[in-house]
Amino acid sequence: MVDDQSSGAAHLDKRVSPGLVIVTLSRHACREYFITSVARRGESVAALFQRVAEAVRRENAQVVSQEVFGIAVDDGANVKAMEDAFGGTNAPVTWLENGHQTGLCGTHLWAVSGPAVRSLELDGRIIGSMFEDDYAQYCRLGGLLPKDTSRSPSEQTAEVFQQMDAVLQRNGMEFSNVIRTWFYNDNILDWYDGFNKVRNDFFLKKRIFENLLPASTGVGGRNAAGTALAGGLLAVVPLDKAVRAAAVPSPLQDSATEYGSSFSRAVELDLPDHSRLYVSGTASIDPTGRTAHAGDPETQVKLTMEVVYAILKSRGMGWDNAKRALAYFKHAKDAPIFQKYCTQNNLRQFPAVIVENDICRDELLFEIEVDVIRTK
Repeated sequence: MVDDQSSGAAHLDKRVSPGLVIVTLSRHACREYFITSVARRGESVAALFQRVAEAVRRENAQVVSQEVFGIAVDDGANVKAMEDAFGGTNAPVTWLENGHQTGLCGTHLWAVSGPAVRSLELDGRIIGSMFEDDYAQYCRLGGLLPKDTSRSPSEQTAEVFQQMDAVLQRNGMEFSNVIRTWFYNDNILDWYDGFNKVRNDFFLKKRIFENLLPASTGVGGRNAAGTALAGGLLAVVPLDKAVRAAAVPSPLQDSATEYGSSFSRAVELDLPDHSRLYVSGTASIDPTGRTAHAGDPETQVKLTMEVVYAILKSRGMGWDNAKRALAYFKHAKDAPIFQKYCTQNNLRQFPAVIVENDICRDELLFEIEVDVIRTK
């Protein structure tokens, strides 16, 4: 058990085995599985996917979304290995290559049993899933890609936002229902300002600044299609008036809007039987918005984790509540620093995939995003 408050209608379980962490949220007529898997030493890509697929089948669950990090598509061979393991693909897949053969790779998967999961398509590709429980309707989009790689990165970004908006509206939702976004920008350091301008313009048009700014991650990431951007989101429509989504400030950092990035430091989704906190991609940035500890990856990791923990603590949560985490390093050689931090701070069962990605500033060496759940 990972939550001492699990005596109510909802409860959490965590099962850990080599290379695999499964966090299960059990509620009335619905179970959700948050599966984190990293490659064991010497393990093939096919074996990695097979382990995850077997975990889903054991629970008779349906996949809502999957993210694959640090694994080359390899002329389609690794995609086929995934499809063979799962018996096909009925959910959105966000697939990011790093292209450096660093050994930093893994997958996150979200699955449910109980509710029916409906796949969403765009131009013949599965790019989303929808399901609902007693309290809300959920829409997860992933792997959204612009069609024309010859267009500028900003134009490709605008197209991804248009895709998001179109799919949401087609399924009875609005962008104002979005609580979390993910953006993986190829060569991010060359055009992050342009990305922010497009996002700001879209948010102004959709009046998002007047409502809830989603939590978000924007980091480097290359996809096999060669597009400038891959995007995804989570949108939630309440079915019960007690369901609320609200921005959560960071006790140790100022608002990201102060330096031109339009996202909330975290967003909490509060439901009658539990709450979910989505912490945005967080890096070593001081309260004034400047990079802290440039050139010192160990201290950047320490400060970043302190910043995230302060957000969790402000909502009555802790590291044990984590169901999913992505740790991004600019340089793969620094990855043992995070592993050492987890060992020293008793986070040996932390559900994290560690990958190599550029961060949005050249001097930032580490970033982490964390999703947590607290039952009531």
